[in-house]
Amino acid sequence: MGIDLTILWAVIILFGILMYVVMDGFDLGIGILYPFFPDQHDRDVMMNTVAPVWDGNETWLVLGGAGLLAAFPLAYAVILSAFMLPLIFMLLGLIFRGVAFEFRFKATDQRRHFWDKAFIGGSVVATFFQGVTLGAYLEGIQVVGRQFAGGPFDWFRPFPIFTGLALIVAYALLGCTWLVMKTDASLQRRMIQLARPLALALLGAILIVSIWTPIAHEGIRVRWFSTPNLYWFAPVPVLVLACAWSLLRALDKQPHAGPFVLTLCLVFLGYSGLGISLWPNIIPPDIDLWDAAGPPQSQGFALVGALFIIPIILMYTAWSYYVFRGKVRAGDGYH
Repeated sequence: MGIDLTILWAVIILFGILMYVVMDGFDLGIGILYPFFPDQHDRDVMMNTVAPVWDGNETWLVLGGAGLLAAFPLAYAVILSAFMLPLIFMLLGLIFRGVAFEFRFKATDQRRHFWDKAFIGGSVVATFFQGVTLGAYLEGIQVVGRQFAGGPFDWFRPFPIFTGLALIVAYALLGCTWLVMKTDASLQRRMIQLARPLALALLGAILIVSIWTPIAHEGIRVRWFSTPNLYWFAPVPVLVLACAWSLLRALDKQPHAGPFVLTLCLVFLGYSGLGISLWPNIIPPDIDLWDAAGPPQSQGFALVGALFIIPIILMYTAWSYYVFRGKVRAGDGYH
């Protein structure tokens, strides 16, 4: 039996997107949390926890996009056509945030507030439009004759707007629990206090999405609630509740890495739920992976490069986080 290159590429792309959400999510979350911490020393510490590693996190976004183009050119063309505006807004947000990282530490005290606002605005805009794109993708894309047949504002609907706001909450919780792990003293205590309402808000958002999507989409309802699927997929919501309960319990103790790991578990479970709802469609609601796949020769050629570069990305990512491990305190600088 030969290897199904289409499945293998789907796994690679899903892994790349998950790595991006996990690794860029918490540094976007730090920008979202900035308005709650107006003190400049606190903001310096918050940014310094990710300043040495943030730019490497977006490698996974590039990998996911490039893999989609190489392995599923139809999906690449349709998805980019359907979500051109929110993706442009997302990239603009990432640009403002990236520039703010570099210029904030070099600005005078009188001008630093401008780069703080750029960091906040870029983080919120990038996160919101990532969530909007996700919500619109879940709602489905109108395709006629293998081309996008909708309008440029099809994404501007209640469910995508809600998922955009929900992702802001998710990234804020990731950033908050990351800072619980990376800071100490009063800043850590305030992060612990803020993490509790964020965790409850995220749990509420997951509940609303879990109710909204099967009501609005028959295919998703059948996927989750028909037998025997119901028995196979029942552990997902159970694990979500268990992780949320464990997270709240961990915050009541002397937390370190536990809340961040549990938040990652919540994100992974939400990601798994989305995958269950959509599989095997890559362009919802009708076009599956094999219909959108490129020629096997193209997939095989690109796979050689992917299997070479992914271990290198994993190694230098692990090394960078290892080098900059430990707590970050006031006075520790980014130069």
